[in-house]
This record gives sequence, C-alpha cells and structure tokens, in this order.
Amino acid sequence: MRIRKIFSTVVLLLLVGVPFLLSAQSQKPLRLAVAGVSHAHLHEVIVRMDRGDFEVVGVAEPDEQLRMNNPLRKKLDASLFYADLGEMLDKVKPEVVVVYGSIYDHLSVVEACAPRGIDVMVEEPLAVNMEHANRMADLARKNNIKLLTNYETTWYNTNYEAYRLIKQDDAIGKINRIEVYDGHEGPIEIGCGKEFTDWLTDPKLNGEGAVIDFGCYGLNLTAWLMNGEKPKSVYAVLKQFKPDKYPKVDDDATIILEYPSAVVQVMGSWNWPKGRKDMHIYGSKGYIYQDTPTSMRIYINRKEETVQPSPLKAPYNDSFYYLKAAVRNEIEIAPTDLSALENNLTVVQILDAAIKSAKSGKPVHL
Repeated sequence: MRIRKIFSTVVLLLLVGVPFLLSAQSQKPLRLAVAGVSHAHLHEVIVRMDRGDFEVVGVAEPDEQLRMNNPLRKKLDASLFYADLGEMLDKVKPEVVVVYGSIYDHLSVVEACAPRGIDVMVEEPLAVNMEHANRMADLARKNNIKLLTNYETTWYNTNYEAYRLIKQDDAIGKINRIEVYDGHEGPIEIGCGKEFTDWLTDPKLNGEGAVIDFGCYGLNLTAWLMNGEKPKSVYAVLKQFKPDKYPKVDDDATIILEYPSAVVQVMGSWNWPKGRKDMHIYGSKGYIYQDTPTSMRIYINRKEETVQPSPLKAPYNDSFYYLKAAVRNEIEIAPTDLSALENNLTVVQILDAAIKSAKSGKPVHL
C-alpha cells in the first residue's frame, strides 16, 4: 500500500511538474546570438534588448573594424564579441542565431549552425540564389533546425487583415490581380552606412540589386496569398536609372508572374519618390488596397471604405516574439507562412527566374 501511495505521489508530481517546468522554460529569455553586424536591420535587435524576451549571448563578426565599432558594443560586454562564428557557437551555446551580414553569408551561417542543432533566422531574402537556398534547406532538414526568414511586412496589421478578408470572408472573390510596391529613394540616398551599402550594391554579396532587396517582399506576400502555388512563368525588366550611384547592379525591378487564374506585378525599386511597402489586391467582387502597416481601403458592393484593423496579437506582432515562440515550439509554422522555409524557397526560385528573364528578354517558365 505504501509503495502504491509513493508511486501515485510521484505520478502526480510529474503530471503537475512537467507543465510547470515547460512554462518556466518558456518564460526564460531566449538565448540569442548575432552573426554579422553590417546589416542596417541590426537596430531591430538593439531596440528590443531591454524588453526581456531574449538575451544576446554572443556576437560573431570576422571584420575587426566592424567587430570593434558597431552599436552592440555599447550594450554588451566586450567578452561576448568573437571573430570566429564556430568558436562563438561552441562557447555560448545559443538557442538561435539571427543573421545581420550579407545575403551571401547566410549559407555559411547555416553551415555552422545546422550541424550544432541551432535554429537560424535570416533577414530577407533567404539566399542569393537557388544553389545557396537548396544547400541551406538540405542542412536545415537534415539537422531538424528551424530556418526562418524575416520581413518587415510580415508584421503589418493590414496584410493579415487582407489575408483574413480574402481567405475567411471571401470578401473580394477570387484573386485575379496583385500589384506590390516596395522600396525607397535608394540606400545611398536615405543615408545607409557604407558597411551596409558596400555589400548591398555588390552582385555577388547581395545576389543583384533592387530586384533582390525589394522584389523579395512582393514575392513573399504573393506566395502566401496564392497558397504556395508557383507561377507558370516569370518575366522581368531590370533597369539602371542611376548608374553613377549603383554601377554594378539594377536599381529598379519589375517582375510579372503568370498564374493560371491571376497576374501578379511586383515592383521593387531604389527610385521611388518616397519609401513604400504597399499592395493592391483585386478580386472578382472588389479590391483591397493595403496602404500602410495600419491603414487600408476595401472596395466591396460598389463602395470603398477606409479601415484601420486591430493590432496583431503576440507572438504574431513582432519578429522576436515570433522567433521565441517558434524556437520553443509554442507555435506551428505552416509551409505557406511568411517566415517559413518553403515559402522562401519559392521566393528565391522566382528571383532567380526574374534575373534570367531580364538577361534574356524572355519569360522563364517554371
């Protein structure tokens, strides 16, 4: 009888204790390391560091000048900075690595992290080309790590409201046309630092110019809205309107995607009069104009209405809340999700096709 009581007590403690331990673990800050410091989006880490949902446990940057002079130096102890990524990973043992170097460097970071079982989040797009993207995907799948891609537009209230209206409410009917506008006046024009523009305007380190930098946003959203369906063909025109500033790469891109039931036009440029990340979605019964992160226009029943949708709820309102929930397996990532590997493999495949199309002057069939 006594043994049975002891056994029952142990079982009860386990049943009560396991959820408690899991909850306690989820409350702990995410152990996060940074690979590279040359990307201007590094400020996304810095402005969140005092929030408490993650802690930066290490920073790897091979360039000594950048390693010694970057905004993280003011926030972290000097002992947390490493020249070698592998050494940093082995010493600090992070749960996840966020990447803020060139797009070309994404592959080498995954090559270091995947065999160690460390999840990775890169800034958009996933890779410079399909060769890199496929290698990264193979490593992620073989080693069972999460490989996420972060876009600013993933966290827009209006994009999610547009998706809900289309997928749940059938508000505008079947999609037949999407137009996506992304970009700004140009990275040099808006004052991006030299450490950023040096690789951003390099065809090897960035993969190309504006077509990569801003074309990826529209393709990411399109893959999401089209349920992961790939277009039949891709046609692109890449222009150099400012060869004096950007002599090695395009600074303006127009990508046209042909689907069986829709046409999509993605326009990414370093030549807009002002910064923009907006989208027009047309359906058989109306349209949705996603104008800003917080405001949109909806045309239904011959009437246009301006709407400010409700703010998104955590963890879907912030890249680092989302990252923590994903790494801790608190949320499920669908293949079509904006951050998902499968979605972003499609993005890189279309970017590859767009660059080939622009060079040949002909559509590329997928």
